[in-house]
Amino acid sequence: MKKHILAICCTALVAGGAVAQSGDTLAKIKASGGISLGVRDSSGLSYTLGNGKYVGFHTEMGERIVADLSKAVGRELKITYSPVTSQNRIPLVQNGTVDLECGSTTNNTARAKDVAFAVTTYVEEVRILTKANSGIQGVKDLNNKTVAVTTGTTSVQTLRKNERATGIDFKTVMGKDHADSFLLLESGRADAFVMDGSILAANASKSKSPADYKLVGEVLSVEPIACMLRKDDPNFKKAVDNSIKRQIADGSLAKLYDKWFMQPTPPTNTAIGLPLSEATKQAWAGPNDRPMEEYKLP
Repeated sequence: MKKHILAICCTALVAGGAVAQSGDTLAKIKASGGISLGVRDSSGLSYTLGNGKYVGFHTEMGERIVADLSKAVGRELKITYSPVTSQNRIPLVQNGTVDLECGSTTNNTARAKDVAFAVTTYVEEVRILTKANSGIQGVKDLNNKTVAVTTGTTSVQTLRKNERATGIDFKTVMGKDHADSFLLLESGRADAFVMDGSILAANASKSKSPADYKLVGEVLSVEPIACMLRKDDPNFKKAVDNSIKRQIADGSLAKLYDKWFMQPTPPTNTAIGLPLSEATKQAWAGPNDRPMEEYKLP
């Protein structure tokens, strides 16, 4: 009787797609002819132009990964762009809603308990963005100030560590996403916005008055950014990693970086202006999926 019940349950799982979702993403996307790509609304690496159009360095890199995956599975894969937030990105990858998330996610040991990461494609430096006339030059100047951070990001923990280490006291306000956090700074409800440098620079460059903002102070944290996928799916991870390594080796990833960080970008046709860092160059020279905890401040 127990064996009969177990057989029925297993049949139901297969029929519902749960087994295919959790165990073999390549088989899943080959069978369906489609893949769900996790993207962001307001990240420096992935953002929306509205009307379902998503662009950015990581978004376009993700599209190139999908093109390589199409060759791997032997059929063209249709991309479904799935916007994620800092709060829901991990659950949506875990439950099969998103097959590959290429937003702006830090690879760290805590997250690695729940998801897997492809090889690092960008090494981020967490910085402080403030108004140019604020007088804030670094962490010490945040004492008795209000600082915006985005809910669900590693910058929250980074900020608290600096607070304990320096003995300064500041108030934090939480934005629901990066655009909301920048709005807190822009509207004067926050004195500074602490986040990944690329996100800060991108939001400032696309604001009404880019010259009103400046990145200041020391590097607070160095964090490897990578595409995220489900755990325990080595074949899918290998296929994604191989695509990224191919893009690094043939120089197309470097050209893509120049396009999205050094050249004018939509919607305002202003350049973010962040040259490729030495840390990112090193990550590309020896592709790896090392977590943040193995990185050191410059």
